[in-house]
Amino acid sequence: MAAKSAAKKTSQLISLADEDAVKEILVSTILNLWKVVNDLTGLRPSKKGRYRVTIFGSARVPKDSWVFGEVKRLARTLSEMGCDIVTGGGPGLMRAANEGAAEAGEGGRSRSYGVRVDLPFEQEVNPFVEQAFEHRTFFTRLHQFVLMSDAFVVVPGGIGTALETLMVWQLLQVRHLEDRTPLILIGKMYSYLVDWAREHMLNPEFPLANPEDMKIPLCVDNADEAITVIRKHHSAWRKEQRRGKAGVQAGRASRPGTRAGRQTTRKQGL
Repeated sequence: MAAKSAAKKTSQLISLADEDAVKEILVSTILNLWKVVNDLTGLRPSKKGRYRVTIFGSARVPKDSWVFGEVKRLARTLSEMGCDIVTGGGPGLMRAANEGAAEAGEGGRSRSYGVRVDLPFEQEVNPFVEQAFEHRTFFTRLHQFVLMSDAFVVVPGGIGTALETLMVWQLLQVRHLEDRTPLILIGKMYSYLVDWAREHMLNPEFPLANPEDMKIPLCVDNADEAITVIRKHHSAWRKEQRRGKAGVQAGRASRPGTRAGRQTTRKQGL
């Protein structure tokens, strides 16, 4: 009702002194903007030219840590497979992932992205990010991670990493992401998280989730196991891309207005 009444008032001149009317118009406009955003984010390309892996992880891990080295190796291996690497663009394990991608990307096969958020205490984007995206809110930043990514790998991290992990888990649960999208959690800390969820959310007295929800995140012990999962998913993605490309080419060839279509038509004697 408020939106309708505000819409009626927009056909008239509203004095800024009329605070209630101004407030109605602002509320209505903002709600309509959300509808536009929701409609636009529902658009998806028929095929994607690049396979992107987002790596979530801590900004606090130092470069001399063995975890830093493992994440860098993980990203380098994925980049050598032809995967783009997406991170939060900051220091710590985000830098490790972008650095690993940079080491493998000298031949130009892969790209390295950083999706940043404006924080008063955060450092600048790390020097190994090829293309950075800046956000003012966590909401829009998290949404971009989801839109860009074909797979998610979670390495050790704190509260921010937990937020990102649980968001992707929930989107997979409600099927706002493709069921086959990998959510890979590396390390014991995440197996403990899934065990906690299983124990407390599958309580027979009042279940808070379904048993199949606990199978969404794939817990692995090390980077090599994560690489194996991504390699399999990436291979399946490439096959789908080739099939999609072949289908598009076949469709174009069958159109009478195209050169291939005219040749086919003549051969059929039409």
